[in-house]
Parts: sequence; structure tokens; C-alpha cells
Amino acid sequence: MQTRVLGHSGLNVSALGFGCMGLNFGYGPGPGKQEAIQLIRAAFDAGVTFFDTAEAYGPFTNEELVGEALAPIRDKVVIATKFGFKDGDSKTGMDSRPERIRVVAEAALKRLRTDRIDLFYQHRVDPNVPMEDVGGTVKELIAEGKVKHFGLSEASAQSIRRAHAVQPVAALQSEYSLWWREPEQEVLPTCEVLGIGFVPFSPLGKGFLTGKIDATTAFAKDDFRNIVPRFSPEARQANQTLVDLLGRIAAARQATPAQIALAWLLAQKPWIVPIPGTTKLHRLQENIGAAAIDLSKGELRQIEDAVAQIQVQGDRYPAHLAARAGK
Repeated sequence: MQTRVLGHSGLNVSALGFGCMGLNFGYGPGPGKQEAIQLIRAAFDAGVTFFDTAEAYGPFTNEELVGEALAPIRDKVVIATKFGFKDGDSKTGMDSRPERIRVVAEAALKRLRTDRIDLFYQHRVDPNVPMEDVGGTVKELIAEGKVKHFGLSEASAQSIRRAHAVQPVAALQSEYSLWWREPEQEVLPTCEVLGIGFVPFSPLGKGFLTGKIDATTAFAKDDFRNIVPRFSPEARQANQTLVDLLGRIAAARQATPAQIALAWLLAQKPWIVPIPGTTKLHRLQENIGAAAIDLSKGELRQIEDAVAQIQVQGDRYPAHLAARAGK
């Protein structure tokens, strides 16, 4: 697989990363531990060198899983993890106090079985802790050799600038896909000016853009899509138009809707690195195939023109989670 550099950081990663969250968190029951480990290693064998986790996924168990899977190939991969929730639990409030960041870093190093965190993201902006304090703490961890690069997730342009002034931000991770394009307004231009890489999570619209979900799909009881307005049966029915569009374009390219959705993201900027996740080997192989699809200017224009006619229905988060993003 081709590689990309995240902004001006010099952090070189595969053009597509692997989002590990869904292996045991967020989307209902995942595969067994050994199957998940095999999937992570299969991703590496296929050319993926960029793996994303967080203390909040589990909490903690996802980092342990990723650490065990990547231990034999540690020096050949880039591992990203995150701090920012109280006690590591995403159901609680934010906590990015300097002392907490340090506690998270030490614990993550142990769970990941490593001596350094390649990319350490603030998971969500903490309104009670100045961005300068967050950036300053990570700067110290970098000086100590425990962290290599600083990242932010779902931060506003203002927060990015404040943090970046203290410690250069290597990557900004936020949701971005054909059905959530809000980052194009301020965040992507800010990243371009400052030389910050962009890492889209949910690049397949939490699975919807694969074309394998429709209005009748039932999710597991602990799948968080059950509380997402955009995944109500009515919204799914309305949003099917976008998937149908991807299907038509994919058929013409002998590709899948998921591959076209990922190829579209890759075509936006050379410093964009999506991190699709999956629990299935055949989906992993399908996603990786997107890296070989080079959409023409005509195809990109066709997609833009068609998407402009589609009004996506439903908020991407329920109100209590939406309040955490874009701070």
C-alpha cells in the first residue's frame, strides 16, 4: 500500500489505517480475542501500518488487544491512542488535567506493551483545561521520549490553533465522510494552513455507506447506533439515496460503495488518512482495495454534483454527545 505523511510532522503511515475500536467496543459483540488479533495482523500483512485505539475503548481492553497483536511487529507500525475522559470512561465527563494526561500515558504504555506512543490524541476538548496546558503536557511527554507526536480529536479550529502554538499538532482526527462534511468548513482549511494531517474516523458513515444497512437492519442492543438520530429507520430510509448513488458509481468502476466512499476521501487531500474499522476479514480486504482506486476529476465532479442534490437526514450524534464535539 502507498504511504502518506501526516502534514508537516514527518509521520509516515499507510494511506489507510485501521480503526480498532469496533473490535470490542461500540458496535455490539465483536469477534473473540484471538480472531481480533489475527485480523489486526492480517491488516499489517496487507500493508496497513497505522493502528488507532484509545483508553476509552473498553475501557482499556482495546489497548490491551492492540498491544498484544502488534507486539511482534512493534517497530514496523504506528500506534495512536487517546486521553481525555474521566477515568477513561467515555460515559463520564472530560478530564485533560496535566496530571491525568500523565497517568493515561503511563498506563497506555503498559497496555500497549511499548516504550513510546507514536501519536497521542486528546479524545475530546476539555472546556475546563486550557489547550495550552494540554499541549504543554504532551510537549513534556515528547521531550521525555514517551510520546512521539501530538494529536487532537473533534477539536474546533480555534482549539487547534491554541494547542498548535504550544506543541505542533501532527494530526486532527474527526468524523468525515460523504455524509458528514462539516470539517470542510473550517477544520480542513486550518489543518492545511498549519501543516496538520487529517484522520477521518467513521469514513464509511458508521457502516451505512457500505450499502449493507437499510431501514430494516436491527443492531445489537449495545450498539451505539441505536441512539444515533441518523440511524433511525426513517433517516436510514431517507439516506438510502446516497448509498444508491455510491452503488451506481461503484458498479461502473467494478468496485463497491465502500471502496468509492474511501477513494473519495483519499482524493480530497494527500495528507488525509482514513481509518475504517471492521470485524471481518473480507471487509478488511475490501477496504484496503480502495487505496488502489484513483478517481478521475470527472468522477469526483460527478460525485460532487450528485451529492449536492442529496439532503442527509438526521443528526450524527444525540444531543449529549454532540455537545462534546467541535469545542
